[in-house]
Amino acid sequence: MNLAKLFNFKGKGTKAPTPQDAIQKLAETEGILVKKQEFLEQKVQQEIATARKHGTKNKRAALQALKRKKRYERQLSQIDGTLSTLEFQREALENATTNTEVLKTMSEAAKAMKSAHQNMDIDKVDELMSDITEQQDLAQEISDAISRPVGFGDDVDEDDLMAELEEMEQEDLERDLLNVGEENVEDLSPEALPTVPGHKVEDDDDELKELENWAS
Repeated sequence: MNLAKLFNFKGKGTKAPTPQDAIQKLAETEGILVKKQEFLEQKVQQEIATARKHGTKNKRAALQALKRKKRYERQLSQIDGTLSTLEFQREALENATTNTEVLKTMSEAAKAMKSAHQNMDIDKVDELMSDITEQQDLAQEISDAISRPVGFGDDVDEDDLMAELEEMEQEDLERDLLNVGEENVEDLSPEALPTVPGHKVEDDDDELKELENWAS
């Protein structure tokens, strides 16, 4: 098979095909060879059938069939080798094309990164980040100052307030106890005391005065 004719190569000075064109041509050639391979395999089976048909009854026809079979098998072997070569070339071209695209993309990305960093100075970036950090700290301080409660009571000790509260509770307790004592005294007034039959309160007062005079 004339590869130059297959790939439309016209000789020296002809522009080389692109990798994509070469890959397509290789794939097309593989397809043609696979079809020829299938055809030759059918022919081999036919010649085997012919040789069996004639056998020893017609040795000459049987031998001719086997010779053709051998020839077809040699062609099949050649096609197998050619297909392996074409497959290797196609895969190599595909890999080369992929690598080319990857390198192209990486090159464009490097150029874009260089362009993005063109106006950047690492010292200015450090200074900017330092300013940002300083402003963030300032903002946090302002936020803390705003959220801190202001007005009366900021300087009051809670322990003092607790002591005052306990003192108030103690006063309430003492007041309640005094009220209970007064109620008991009122219950012991002369009007509330029981009277003894045949005696009066005035008589009791006279006896008390007499007792005091005797004691003095």
